[in-house]
Amino acid sequence: MAVQSVESATTPVALGPAVALSCRECGERFGLGPIFACAVCFGPLEVAYELPAGDPEALRRRIESGPQNIWRYAPLLPVPADVADKPGLNPGFTKLVKADNLARELGVTGGLYVKDDSGNPTHSFKDRVVAIAVEAARAFGFTTLSCSSTGNLAGAVGAAAARAGFKSCVFIPHDLEAGKVVMAAVYGGDLVGIEGTYDDVNRFCSELIGDPLGEGWGFVNVNLRPYYGEGSKTLAYEICEQLGWRLPDQIVVPIASGSQLTKIDKGLKELIALGLVEDRPYKIFGAQAEGCSPVSRAFKDGQDVVRPVKPDTIAKSLAIGNPADGPYVLDIARRTGGAVEDVTDAEIVDAIRLLARTEGIFAETAGGVTVGVTRKLVESGVLDPSLTTVVLNTGDGLKTLDAVAAGPTVTIRPSLAAFRDAGLAAV
Repeated sequence: MAVQSVESATTPVALGPAVALSCRECGERFGLGPIFACAVCFGPLEVAYELPAGDPEALRRRIESGPQNIWRYAPLLPVPADVADKPGLNPGFTKLVKADNLARELGVTGGLYVKDDSGNPTHSFKDRVVAIAVEAARAFGFTTLSCSSTGNLAGAVGAAAARAGFKSCVFIPHDLEAGKVVMAAVYGGDLVGIEGTYDDVNRFCSELIGDPLGEGWGFVNVNLRPYYGEGSKTLAYEICEQLGWRLPDQIVVPIASGSQLTKIDKGLKELIALGLVEDRPYKIFGAQAEGCSPVSRAFKDGQDVVRPVKPDTIAKSLAIGNPADGPYVLDIARRTGGAVEDVTDAEIVDAIRLLARTEGIFAETAGGVTVGVTRKLVESGVLDPSLTTVVLNTGDGLKTLDAVAAGPTVTIRPSLAAFRDAGLAAV
């Protein structure tokens, strides 16, 4: 993996309350810049802040008076203060659906909610993280927006680049779902299929950063990764605000790289530190597909090391065999009293149908993973059904139609007699 020089990253930039990049391993600090690994210990970097202190109620009112998207939380994000005035897709503030029908099916009595991020502009949570990365790309003077992707990110980058005036070139495994490929290509940027897995694609992009061929390119999930990841915090902010500025008791989060889960935890801790929510325990559960479950395996085996696997699952958006944030996910699941579980492809399909049948929400395969894992955790007694639980649906099922391909219940002639003969009439 290429590491851009710290010296090249020390030009002062204005990214709101962000003051530095901090190593998650050794704590070494660096200036804000397009760097993603510590020059001392090679650990991953994340954004460090000086968050607004003072009256929590005043901050709460300021947030509530903001736009109906993630920029209402601009005071807590690495973005300029005038970010809402810039051309962007303005994702976020998606529905938190009270899922009473699903709760009855699963036996959850304490309140079950689905945070449905299929309502974002490109129908996945990736619009959140890309929106933050775009602002970093502007600040650092990049001209091309790029990424390695399992599909949803490719579409989000293509759309955001088109709206914000960047060129775009995104890299995907060659065998992604057709719906995601079409959506990534339609925005007019370059789309490059790589013969290999997502891990192969990501390695290629890391090499490209260190080559003159990648000059001027901002890879949202590689050299802009510290900023990109912060977009996932907005899921935590929104869930708490939509619950009436209250922490959920339990959250079930799908795991690909694991970044989303770790940043949701970071967001919850920030809200507690700012006094915006009551400080009380919460549990975070991770969800993987059995065909790509390195974090789940490590959790069940009591290991701290996540051993890479070769993915083989219909949940391609989660098919990252070497998850960068896997060890941090293990720490959070154990610290909060949560767990990491996995489900088979058949269980994923069943869960997609269950969510659609009970709540009218058509989830992509990753959403099937979270619902399937939630059902499994309730049945095993690991997830407490008497507590308030939030399940994430991170994408739209229209992107993964093949997983649940089905035809009409019956095909008939256009006549009442044919309808009666089909046995579907009320009487």
